Amino acid sequence: MKVGIVGAAGYTGEALVKLLLGHPKVELTTVTSRTHAGKPLSKVIPSLRGADQGLCFVDSDPATLAASEVNLFFLALPHGAAATYARALVAAGKKVIDLSADFRISDLETYERYYGEHHAPELIKDARYVLPELTSPAWQTEAGLVAAPGCYPTSILVPLVPLLKAGVISREHIVVNSLSGVSGAGKKAEEMYLYVERAESAKAYGLAKHRHLAEVEEQLALHSGAPVVIQFNPHLAPMRRGIATTITVPAAKPDIAALYAAWEAAYGDSPFVQILPSGETPDTAHVVGTNRVDLSAVYDPRTKNFVITSAEDNLIKGAGGQAVQIMNLWCGFPETAGLI
Repeated sequence: MKVGIVGAAGYTGEALVKLLLGHPKVELTTVTSRTHAGKPLSKVIPSLRGADQGLCFVDSDPATLAASEVNLFFLALPHGAAATYARALVAAGKKVIDLSADFRISDLETYERYYGEHHAPELIKDARYVLPELTSPAWQTEAGLVAAPGCYPTSILVPLVPLLKAGVISREHIVVNSLSGVSGAGKKAEEMYLYVERAESAKAYGLAKHRHLAEVEEQLALHSGAPVVIQFNPHLAPMRRGIATTITVPAAKPDIAALYAAWEAAYGDSPFVQILPSGETPDTAHVVGTNRVDLSAVYDPRTKNFVITSAEDNLIKGAGGQAVQIMNLWCGFPETAGLI
């Protein structure tokens, strides 16, 4: 099957390129970049020297891509830009996996409150938000356009959804603190992301209304059947990649065994969720380069809270790897094909 990446020169695009070049079931035939059109892939991504299969970047014209022989496109673009491409590609009968926020939120008013004008609102009703470990398999036959989850949301939803559904945790007073590597901000030449600014430095940002909050709360409500409000505190950490998330939530059932039983019931057969023993906290160093989420939890009898931790690679399970996992399920390939 022929696949293409629109916006292949960014950090997420680069991760996708590497995964798809080594994928046993697909052929990567198209990589686009308006800035780098005409350049060999290995000239822009030097780590692919000798392994780029002769690919060159092409201009990302929606009509040209829609008329191509590519069967499935990944959109590794900023929000706003992705919707324009999705409109043309879906109309041409292409399968589309969007890694931006454009189709992650089903309510148009909520999207516009967090992101501004939507450029293809007519597609929202037909898009499917897919977090493979949590989304019912029905999407595999219904979808033409799939929204891949955000990096922070994946690290939050995977731990919380089974616990809310099982009634193990409270719906109220959920506090989430997440630390992300700098690659989560994308490739941009801004002072804030210079090495001398970020090395030996960590800071909170986007407090009270980070854009991913809308996605997280909508999905928590959809999966658990009632509104859920969380306090989300993202931080920029002095590392290149990875997300570490700590969630503090009152225990509805003060029993760590019940929490772990809910996780085991949800993820016992999931190849990309590793449940660690209570007290062994996940480490970003152990998940970077993989499509895995590591989870653990402890119960604090003093505060009557569960303290839950997760770790993932923001560019793999939080972006490109999860998109490949979605493709594998959508196209009938083994779920783990091309992934570790």
